[in-house]
Amino acid sequence: MKTRIKEYRARYDLTQAQLADKVGVRRETIVFLEKGKYNPSLKLAHDIAVVFEVKIDDIFIFEDEKDKDK
Repeated sequence: MKTRIKEYRARYDLTQAQLADKVGVRRETIVFLEKGKYNPSLKLAHDIAVVFEVKIDDIFIFEDEKDKDK
């Protein structure tokens, strides 16, 4: 899964630690999310979307298995 968290953090001038504090996770969780190495729970995805005042699918790009081969 790809994310636009880093892009949105830059728009809102937030560090990884600040975003982590706002959504109640450790900074490392944000690092892993940004690298695409962690799939968030629906609650975490929702909480991040609320911080940035956008829809979940504006931040998280769900790749279909078929699309990965293209």
